[in-house]
Amino acid sequence: MQRENFRSRLGFLLVSAGCAIGIGNVWRFPYITGAYGGAVFVGVYLLCLLAVLPVMIMEFAVGRASRSNMGRALKVLPPEGTRWHIFSKIPLWGSYLLSMFYTTVTGWMLAYCWHSFSGNLSGLDTAGVASFFGSTLASPFEQVLGMTIVVGVGCLICAMGVQKGVERVVKVIMVGLLAILVLLVVRSLTLPGAGAGVSFYLAPDVEKMQSVGWYAVLNAAMTQAFFTLSVGIGNMTIFGSYQSKDRSLTGEAMWIMGLDTFVALMAGLIIFPACFAFGVEPGSGPGLVFVTLPNIFNVMAGGQLWGTLFFIFMSFAALSTVIAVFENIISYSADVWGMERRRATWLHAVGIWVCSLPCALGFNLLADFQPLGAGTCVLDLEDFLISNNILPLGGLFFLLFCCLRRGWGWDNFIAEVDQGVGMKFPRWLRGYVTYVLPCLIIFVFVMGYVDKFWK
Repeated sequence: MQRENFRSRLGFLLVSAGCAIGIGNVWRFPYITGAYGGAVFVGVYLLCLLAVLPVMIMEFAVGRASRSNMGRALKVLPPEGTRWHIFSKIPLWGSYLLSMFYTTVTGWMLAYCWHSFSGNLSGLDTAGVASFFGSTLASPFEQVLGMTIVVGVGCLICAMGVQKGVERVVKVIMVGLLAILVLLVVRSLTLPGAGAGVSFYLAPDVEKMQSVGWYAVLNAAMTQAFFTLSVGIGNMTIFGSYQSKDRSLTGEAMWIMGLDTFVALMAGLIIFPACFAFGVEPGSGPGLVFVTLPNIFNVMAGGQLWGTLFFIFMSFAALSTVIAVFENIISYSADVWGMERRRATWLHAVGIWVCSLPCALGFNLLADFQPLGAGTCVLDLEDFLISNNILPLGGLFFLLFCCLRRGWGWDNFIAEVDQGVGMKFPRWLRGYVTYVLPCLIIFVFVMGYVDKFWK
């Protein structure tokens, strides 16, 4: 059966960027920027993005050269007699693990679109909004329903195919996301007192960075770079396999990184000016999005409209990632097992739904299960496994595979990545991607455990 390709270059860029752009851009990046030194941290983060970018380029190259998912690529690209194929299930395991909590959180976003639009949050005070979010988490029915809707929508889109489903829908989602983003930024920046929020967010604060320590700052920036670029589990490999060879991959990766970074930076210009304009302390994680911001919308002129637009924006960001991750899972079955797309889609729909249940029930029926210590939940465990383990180790794997002679090899990588017009991969980076970047990734991996268990 002939393999589908993306219909256009724009489709490839937007779908790949949609995979990278997710909820981490909105509720994690702005907060850690403010907590780790503002503009100083942004500078470190941008350097970390550039440092990690070769991993994304390598994923694209592996996918385009093999015209397949990472699972099959590890069987057809390496030299005979090597055993790289034993790692071929990384994309399946990694994507399943990411789906296990991303589907539940995306369900929260969709639910809050409705709650904001219908006025269910209007008139509530700070305690009322916090209680509303708590009651939502405490309801097994609401949690499982939201997760089920996300699984169903994501799988339905993937079942339609690459061009008619994934590319067409994600292009619409991304255009809508960017349009709403611009509207929200303009509204937030025009609020009285918004300047204090911009200063907190982006003004350099070297003392704050020194207080948390350079190691912690570098670890936070590198971890965020891996998570936001969505590299390490083969998601970009599958999109590379749908891309034509008329454009070099380095330039395409630069565009995707730029779009992803733009959304992350602009998200902070929505959140912090609004928080400071209304004298609300910015929080982190779910509390920021589902408690702090609804309180702001409640006292803002036209808040019901702006709140609804914000949660539509969040839903678009989350759904674009969900669709991309589902496509990686489904393509594994097609490429490795030879399974027909629609059959594979509904098989994995059941598998993803079942595996997502622990997270959906982790705030109610399974609330007593606190795997990483008091106050933690199933979502914390799953997020730690993917963010601090699979993503960095997967990135290390791609570096070794593309640089080592007993892997795919440097010459094969360069030949593939430089095909087509556009920016070429700098040859002088060979020493960096072979020796320096692997050391940085090992540092991130070790520091993740230090931060989690020894602080």
